Amino acid sequence: MSRGVTAALNTQLTSSSLQPFLAVRMAFQTGDLRLWTGYNDITIDGDTYTGSGTLMSISPAEETAAVEAKGASIMLSGIPTDVVSLALSQNYQNRRCIIYFGCLSSGVVVADPYPIFTGSMDVMTIDEGSETVSIGLSVESRLIDLERARNRRYTSEDQKQIYPNDLGLDFVVDLQDMPIAWGRSTSSDA
Repeated sequence: MSRGVTAALNTQLTSSSLQPFLAVRMAFQTGDLRLWTGYNDITIDGDTYTGSGTLMSISPAEETAAVEAKGASIMLSGIPTDVVSLALSQNYQNRRCIIYFGCLSSGVVVADPYPIFTGSMDVMTIDEGSETVSIGLSVESRLIDLERARNRRYTSEDQKQIYPNDLGLDFVVDLQDMPIAWGRSTSSDA
């Protein structure tokens, strides 16, 4: 499969002084939260990513040849307890999350970090300690939709939930017992 890695990133990957990083962009209701696995701030595509240092860990993103949904998880630790209310009050489920892989060269982001995972935020778990809190967030692939049951019916009521003005299925009930003549008419049909 072809990958969209830029020439500058590819060159950095083969250099002897590799400085890789991971960055995460999470779309919360009040705005995007952008973090990366280093210190200080960096800029990616004009957006500022805050350094989380050793406070953030990201599970490996898996890729298989089979069509199956693989997720990822993001863990933030050492968060002050007063920030927990912000995490609890945010509407986050089914909102977009992107995990990037990139490299630094002399402290500057090499052009166009590669998105290694794109999905939707699913479940947040909070583990409270005496002074700090750890927050875990599971992120699901879009392929998870393949595992969800589809409860759709070929009825007029079901069709009108999506298309309120559609009359196409209004006559299905009348067709069930209607005699339909196929082929040529014979003398007994006339």
